[in-house]
Amino acid sequence: MLAQGSTHLGQRENNEDFFLVDLERNLFIVADGMGGHRAGEIASALAVKAVKEYLSNIPGINAAAAIREAVQAANYQVFVHASLEDALEGMGTTLTVLWIVGRTGYVAHVGDSRAYLIRDGAIDRITCDHSLVQEMVENGGLSEYEARIHPQRNILTRAVGTQSQALVDVDVVNLKEKDILLLCTDGLNSVLSDEEICNIVTSSTTVTQSSSTLVNCAAQRGGQDNITAIVVFVDSL
Repeated sequence: MLAQGSTHLGQRENNEDFFLVDLERNLFIVADGMGGHRAGEIASALAVKAVKEYLSNIPGINAAAAIREAVQAANYQVFVHASLEDALEGMGTTLTVLWIVGRTGYVAHVGDSRAYLIRDGAIDRITCDHSLVQEMVENGGLSEYEARIHPQRNILTRAVGTQSQALVDVDVVNLKEKDILLLCTDGLNSVLSDEEICNIVTSSTTVTQSSSTLVNCAAQRGGQDNITAIVVFVDSL
């Protein structure tokens, strides 16, 4: 695997996004924290570190179950930590995890950060946003473009750490050589369309160029939120 992550403050003073690129374990994670002063930064970092720690000690025998349990473990850590300080009450984070085991990619997901598969020049979204506007799209009330600019686009219907248990989506992707996987926070996909994202990724010559161009293009468009992208290229299986 080849992989690179990039992040940008956007128009924010603090970066509440947190990401992990672990090529030794083929583990890739993005998280977008939320809460009061510094709470979002703490939540996203806690969640990512908890998933890494959990999966570092688990063989990939039942990877789908393990990745779900890892996100549940992260949820519990954030939830308990938030109860320790009044300033952290109600903090939470999105969490999107990609774990590649053999020829299979396992994606665990809570919130509105995303995972994409880019194959043969076409882009497919693996995850489904857990957000109010996504429910409106599914009910036919909004188009995808309208959802990107809707004033309530940041209202989540699920998040890690806001409750004692999290409902976790797990998707399984059978991988091929030359597949490209992208994990990103909503600071990217709220500014760039899926087609624009695909064009940037497929026209880049390296994962470093791809990830940095994505976040820089989103920032130049005036992205208000923190922007994070991880690009993973499957060079061999």
